[in-house]
Amino acid sequence: MSGFTDAVLTARRRKGGRPTRPAGPMQRREARWGYAFISPWIIGFLLFWLVPIGASLVFSTLDFQLTDPDATSFVGTSNWERALSDPDTWTALAATFRFTVLFLPLSVVVALGLALLLNSKHLKFTGFFRLLFYAPSMIPLVAGVLIWQQVLNPQTGWVNRLIGLTGVDATGTDGIRWFDNPILVLFAFSFIGLWGIGNAMMVNLAGLQGIPTELYEAAEIDGAGWWRRLRSVTLPLLSPIMFYNLVIGSVAILQYFVVPWVLFGATGRPGGASRFLLVHFYQQAFVFGDMGYGAALAWLIFILVAVFTAVLFGTSRYWVHYGTERS
Repeated sequence: MSGFTDAVLTARRRKGGRPTRPAGPMQRREARWGYAFISPWIIGFLLFWLVPIGASLVFSTLDFQLTDPDATSFVGTSNWERALSDPDTWTALAATFRFTVLFLPLSVVVALGLALLLNSKHLKFTGFFRLLFYAPSMIPLVAGVLIWQQVLNPQTGWVNRLIGLTGVDATGTDGIRWFDNPILVLFAFSFIGLWGIGNAMMVNLAGLQGIPTELYEAAEIDGAGWWRRLRSVTLPLLSPIMFYNLVIGSVAILQYFVVPWVLFGATGRPGGASRFLLVHFYQQAFVFGDMGYGAALAWLIFILVAVFTAVLFGTSRYWVHYGTERS
């Protein structure tokens, strides 16, 4: 360990290219203690992350059935070819894409709007409203889904009853059935997601409170109104926070599972709208026991998440502005 530590410490270079001083006994001792303290994380990463990831890649090349593990055989890329030709995979991809297009921008806008509202100096009882909007995110997701299942009940749900006050027949025989229509169910999923948007709202709120007030004062002196200050001051300085929420939200949506599974299981009702990619993977791997095919689907989801995230990072240079950047 000491030889490796010396090599690491002496390999560092200063900005001018000159080598640093050789590591003394105190530096080597501190380095050894540093490795000792992070060793539990390293061991955990190797055992519970890196090894399972490598094993899943191997499983994707095998015909591995949980019900008959002794009959496991090597099939090469057959599972990958099956995943790309399976109509259920494309149905799941389409459902995931539709929900992403609907909910991802909606969640970013609503989280920002709530943060702007709660950061307003004209709002009274701000502490109460912050608690009110953040509290739903603390409720277990399964419990929240069951609550919304009753809230959106076509006969007794208060959403349909409120719509009925406008004169629309929302609770009758031809009423609004949120969970029976392939289009409306996406809005039902969105309602459930927006109800628990407190974390993203609080992150935006923290970003807003970190913007120097001097910039707003200077903008007001120049005659800038609220909309101008929002476009020229707030959004540019808040763009790193929005980018963070966008990345986290996109990864979460591409792994969307709990809500459709609790409501519909693996049925895909209505019309395949609830058969998301992770639902399709879970059904194949843990319901049907086809671990080889399930591993291929898991890697397909990983590749999609990686590509989508790479696209976001690649386009961030055009709209994300950091305070340390020079014009």
